[in-house]
Amino acid sequence: MTGPARRAVRGGFGLIGPRRERHVVPAGDLDALALPVGDDGVVIGVDAEGRPAVLGVNRPTPYEVTLIGGLWTAQVLALRTAATGARVAVETGRAQVWSGLARAAGGGQQCVTLHDVGRVPPQGASAGSPVLVVRDCGMRPPRGRVVAGPWQSVLTLLPYLSPTAPRLLRNSSLVGVQRVSPDEAERIGVLMELPRAAVESLPTLGDGVTLWCTPRDRKFVMTQGTETETGLLGAARRID
Repeated sequence: MTGPARRAVRGGFGLIGPRRERHVVPAGDLDALALPVGDDGVVIGVDAEGRPAVLGVNRPTPYEVTLIGGLWTAQVLALRTAATGARVAVETGRAQVWSGLARAAGGGQQCVTLHDVGRVPPQGASAGSPVLVVRDCGMRPPRGRVVAGPWQSVLTLLPYLSPTAPRLLRNSSLVGVQRVSPDEAERIGVLMELPRAAVESLPTLGDGVTLWCTPRDRKFVMTQGTETETGLLGAARRID
């Protein structure tokens, strides 16, 4: 190695790269940089203040979500998760209502797959290939063979508050609740320790509105379909 080349090598770092001018922003211009701050994930709608609400489904730790609501919302979440580059595996006993979505998602790539109840194979989730398993298995979903794990989240859809709901809600990291009956609202309020105002609002929620909650936090979110989503799935609706 010649003398100039030897001088160009830094110990442990290899060759010095090309020199470029530094990009400097005056301190007075920093307020003009509007950078979003929050968790990475799927934009599921807007909150009561009109701010984007983001659901971080691609995580290095197990993440269980239960949605007591309609098929439309679950399908929008599946589509938007697939749009982030994640794979979506749908476990369902009604493949006919998911087949159009599976064909349309991914631009020809098979990023949404459909499986019979109890027949979801191991997904091989990783940081480079995260997975969302959507369980659309009716009122009494059996215990799943494929469970939440690193980079593999599970979303269980319940059309109403079923006998299995208390167990699912207790084991969930996040719970979504759409319009339910007054009796269901009371029971959910006890399970999720909701304030009285939230309980009373649940029977009156509009289509596309979901209360996302944990025992400590809660947020109402309005999900509105894009033009493409509406063309594929129709308008937002609570009842299928």
